[in-house]
Amino acid sequence: MAKTGKIIKVSGPLIVAGGMADSKMYDVVRVGKQRLIGEIIELRGDRASIQVYEETSGIGPGDEVVSTGMALSVELGPGLIESIFDGIQRPLTALKEVTGDRIARGVEVKSLDHEKKWKFNATAKVGDKVTAGDELGFVQETPIVRHKIMVPYGVEGEVLEIREGEYTIDEIIAKIKTQNGIRELSMIQKWSIRKGRPFVEKLPPDIPMVTGQRVIDTFFPIAKGGVAAVPGPFGSGKTVVQHQLAKWADADIIVYVGCGERGNEMTDVLNEFPKLVDPKTNQPLMKRTVLIANTSDMPVAAREASIYTGITIAEYFRDMGYNVAIMADSTSRWAEALREMSGRLEEMPGEEGYPAYLSSRLAEFYERAGIAKVLGSKGLVGSITAIGAVSPPGGDLSEPVSQATLRIVKVFWGLSAQLAYRRHFPAIDWLQSYSLYSDRLSNWYSKNLGAEWNGLRHKAMSILQEEATLEEIVRLVGMDALGPKDRLTMETAKAIREDYLHQNAFHETDTFSSLKKQLRMLKLIITQYNLSNEALRQRVDIEDIIDISVKEKIGRAKYIEEKDLDRFDLIEEELKKEIAALWE
Repeated sequence: MAKTGKIIKVSGPLIVAGGMADSKMYDVVRVGKQRLIGEIIELRGDRASIQVYEETSGIGPGDEVVSTGMALSVELGPGLIESIFDGIQRPLTALKEVTGDRIARGVEVKSLDHEKKWKFNATAKVGDKVTAGDELGFVQETPIVRHKIMVPYGVEGEVLEIREGEYTIDEIIAKIKTQNGIRELSMIQKWSIRKGRPFVEKLPPDIPMVTGQRVIDTFFPIAKGGVAAVPGPFGSGKTVVQHQLAKWADADIIVYVGCGERGNEMTDVLNEFPKLVDPKTNQPLMKRTVLIANTSDMPVAAREASIYTGITIAEYFRDMGYNVAIMADSTSRWAEALREMSGRLEEMPGEEGYPAYLSSRLAEFYERAGIAKVLGSKGLVGSITAIGAVSPPGGDLSEPVSQATLRIVKVFWGLSAQLAYRRHFPAIDWLQSYSLYSDRLSNWYSKNLGAEWNGLRHKAMSILQEEATLEEIVRLVGMDALGPKDRLTMETAKAIREDYLHQNAFHETDTFSSLKKQLRMLKLIITQYNLSNEALRQRVDIEDIIDISVKEKIGRAKYIEEKDLDRFDLIEEELKKEIAALWE
């Protein structure tokens, strides 16, 4: 039964209503005559503090508040893929049809299309014993995504009836005989966004999520089911890095949450993704993507809900056994929404005005990622890899959101404004960044790429670190003061930086590098370094070594297409001959 109260106070997106004693935390309410959507975030006696997900101008004391008695939930079923939702899962395309380009207040639209008929293909049979998570059948939602229709949580029993054919998501497709009677099932589930979906057990992440970005895959890899942060100042390329990961990461489903970011960046995603072709399936990337847009001009309260909406959708696809990647851009804007609501609640502020529970809320989000054995009798494994951008003011990583994030995540891709100003992209600082998955993934790399991979990687990183030390001397007394061996180190480090780590996101070949190509490129550079060292021992002049003509081919090797990797053998042969000729 709906509980009705009256507004006592309005403070921006926060309202306080009296007469709400029987309400529960996180219940959804409708506010005023326009029935604005809100959520109870604090209860004191019979007073409820409500964050409203729409503009509250015109609302005043005495207006009615009606509680629905239900928590803020998302609709899960066919129709999620290729959709773009706002922070509380209202489809923006449907909102545009109803209200035009500007979203009107109080508009009620269903999250998924309840009129569209989907072809349901049954995989379960009458008489089958099923439990939560088992597949009843599937809908081929897009050419890429086989959308499994699963037995909902809490249901277990025998299949009495199952219907194949074309149905809407509300129509009954199966009947299950349970201990509590017959349960009729449709293709739609509802789930509270603030409650993690259950699984059997979490597993240790030991398989890399290949991104095709050399600086990430080689030096700072992320595991499937891992968590990463991409902090960096304004203009350092956080959004481009996330776009690249969304486009090329080795994930079955992408959930992209634009949380408080500029509207033109979300427009770029919407314009680019339908044109981009998935290299694995030759289908547009939108065919496996869900977009959640809560841009900076949308109500601030909905921003706080948007990342929970995103992670709940990600969990739903994980439960089907898929590998899901969720991009949150950016958690700093989400934390600012949290700070604003906390201030309006008159809570005791923590550091820099953020609420004291900032760290625990961030942890709640990131802890829902992971690789897990999911519910169901088949023992499927699915994963959620969470990558959150952090936008510290002025690039100051000592601020609370960055520090709280770094305590939780295991991969830190620190973006550098200096590198960005030098037009080095991705501007990931190799001296600042780290990955705590590197050691755990080394066995996988050795098994799949060969034993030399880890050695090449360590050698390249040690050369870059040595360069950082030598740069101090160069700045003081110039390059000529260095000995031949140190000159060679500086030249090799330059090759690693400019020819290997620098990657052009807008070049059709260089935008993505397979692990095999990365191995060949790195091997070529380190082979040149080793052969050059041998030449130095044979008393060959450093200038002759630096001026070898094959160096240009090594520098352009990044533009060799994946189908032509044999060309690396030819370049390596040419390199060996040219250096050998220097001391013969």
